[in-house]
Amino acid sequence: MNAVQIRSAERALSVGTWLIVAGAMLYSILTVTPLAAEHTPPRWAWTAPILPLVVDAAVVIVVRLDAVLARLGGHGGQWPIVLRWMTGCMTLALNVADSALKKDLVGVAVHAVAPLLLIVTAETGLAYRRAITAAVTALEERQRAERDAREQAATERREAAVRMAREEREHAAMLAREQREHEARLAREQAEREERARREEREHAEARERAERAERERGEREREQLRQERERAEREESERRERERQQRIERERRERAEREERAERERAALLAAGPAVEKFSEEQARATVQAAFEAGLPVRAAAELCGWSVGWVSTRYQELRDSGHPMSVPSLEGATA
Repeated sequence: MNAVQIRSAERALSVGTWLIVAGAMLYSILTVTPLAAEHTPPRWAWTAPILPLVVDAAVVIVVRLDAVLARLGGHGGQWPIVLRWMTGCMTLALNVADSALKKDLVGVAVHAVAPLLLIVTAETGLAYRRAITAAVTALEERQRAERDAREQAATERREAAVRMAREEREHAAMLAREQREHEARLAREQAEREERARREEREHAEARERAERAERERGEREREQLRQERERAEREESERRERERQQRIERERRERAEREERAERERAALLAAGPAVEKFSEEQARATVQAAFEAGLPVRAAAELCGWSVGWVSTRYQELRDSGHPMSVPSLEGATA
């Protein structure tokens, strides 16, 4: 049974109860008023309807309040029961009193129908209302329990959805983090490979450069050795030619004695200066080279005296030879030095 059916049953019970109460009150007033008028002084006969009206008003109060208390699930205690039965008994006594005094048993039975129906209806309506209230309470409890269960299920579904969404987000974040770490690891490995390749290439380039430098140094040493041999050969040839020329120009040497003596002093001054601490100027270097050439010193010795390179000094020697400049034959001590 749903709430609509329960409300319909309550409405039917209430309407039926009040119809019975109204009919019993009207019948009681019409029955009791003549009896009360017969037993009331003539001057107060007009008060006869008050008694049944008061008794029936008490019945209405009892029925109404019992209905409210039953609907609320409450209980008024013993006094409502006393009032209900007292008013019922009074209504019954007042309705059958006239017939009972006349010893009319049929009248007693007829006039007892309405009061008895009112009493039983009041008790039955109260029981019905309490039963309906209990049923409504149980229905509400069941509906509340179902609603709570639905709400709890919805809450659990929401929590499960939230938990699932959170787990999905965490899983996605974990996958993204692993992807980033994998990409970073690949990038580091790629960078390490590139760095290793660059290092190997640099090492190979340095090795090639060292090999080329060693090759150049070996070539320079070979060229230097060839140059020294050539210079030595040239110097020997020059000395040989010089000796031949000295034989030819013996007479000229006597005529240039003074000039050569002066030149000898200048040359001795240049040669006595010893190895150059720093590179001479070109003019001074040429004078030193010429003095060394005239003194018959080797090219390397001349280079040490002027601070210029052996190649440059060799070139100047060659120029002096080509110009026919006289060259003295070095002594054994000078050659050794």
